[in-house]
Amino acid sequence: MSLVRKRFILRGGLAALGASLLMPVFAGPLKDAIVDRMLTRKLEQAQEGGAAAMEGQMLPVPLPPGARLEKDFSYGSDPAQKMDIYIPQHTGLAPVIFMVHGGAWMVGDKGMSKVIINKAARWLPKGYVIVSVNYPMLPNSPVDQQARDVAKALSVAQANAVSWGADASRFVLMGHSAGAHLVTLLSADPQIAYGAGAKPWLGTVSLDSASMDVVKTMEDKHYSFYDKVFGSDPNFWRQVSPYHRLTKAPPGPVLMVCGTGRADSCPQAQAFAQKVISLGGKATVLPQGMNHGDINGKLGEPGAYTDTVENFLRSLGVS
Repeated sequence: MSLVRKRFILRGGLAALGASLLMPVFAGPLKDAIVDRMLTRKLEQAQEGGAAAMEGQMLPVPLPPGARLEKDFSYGSDPAQKMDIYIPQHTGLAPVIFMVHGGAWMVGDKGMSKVIINKAARWLPKGYVIVSVNYPMLPNSPVDQQARDVAKALSVAQANAVSWGADASRFVLMGHSAGAHLVTLLSADPQIAYGAGAKPWLGTVSLDSASMDVVKTMEDKHYSFYDKVFGSDPNFWRQVSPYHRLTKAPPGPVLMVCGTGRADSCPQAQAFAQKVISLGGKATVLPQGMNHGDINGKLGEPGAYTDTVENFLRSLGVS
C-alpha cells in the first residue's frame, strides 16, 4: 500500500461511516448487528487499502485570493507525521485553528474534504491560519501514542507559527470524532502536550465524540470496533479517557458539539462539561440535529451552527 495513508480508500467509505453513526445506537438487536457489521467491515476495508479510488473524498481545497498551502510539513520522522498549513493572505500574529481528523483511530486523512474545505472557506478570509494534522494510527500506533503524536504536532506547529504569520499563543484545538477524543484528552490532561514541548492554548472545540468517558463506553454496550481500539484492560481505558484524566480545569474553555441523532454522544459531552465546570473551568455543550459526518463537514457553512462556533472562537479573543 502506498503512503496515501490508510484513508477511506473505498468510495463512499467516509459517508458510510457517518451514516452509520447517525443511527440511534443500539436501537434493537437486529439493527445493532447490521450496523456493527457494516461499520466494522468498512473500517477493515479502509485499513486493507481496497482497490477503489478516493474520488469525492479528497477534493482540492479552493483557496481565497492570496492564501497559500504549505503541504506535508513534517513534525517527525514517521511518514504519517505531517501537517498541512493553510495560510491566509494577510497574516501577522494570526490565530490558529489546529484541526485533528477523525476515523475511529484507524483511518482518515488531514486532506479529506469534510475535514478542511468549509473550514478553510470560512476562516481563511477572516485571517485564521489552519493547521490540519495527520498522525500514525492503529494498528501501528495505539491511542495513547496517537495523543502524544498530536501533542508533538502541536508543539512543532507552535514553534513554527511565526514563520506562517501566526501567533503561538493564539491556538485553538479542534477535532472531529476520534480527533475530538484526542484533542479533548490533551485538554483534560495538558501535561501530555506540555511534555512534548507544547505551550498552553486558548480553548478546544470537540466535534461529536462518544468517547469522553472510555470506561463507560467499554462497560456499556458498544460497537465491536471499540474493542480493537481500546482493548480489554480497564487501566488502559482510564489512561485514555478524557473524563478520567480530567483533574483540574483545562487550559481554556471547551465547546462540546454533539449529535442528537445518536444516543451516546451528548450524554458523554454533558458529563465531561459538568466535570470541567465543577473544577472551575468553562465548558459548553452544543447539541446539533445533524449526522456525525455533517457535524464536521458542514462546519464553516453559513448558518447558526457555524455562527455559534465562531462566537465561541471570538469569546477566546482569537478574532
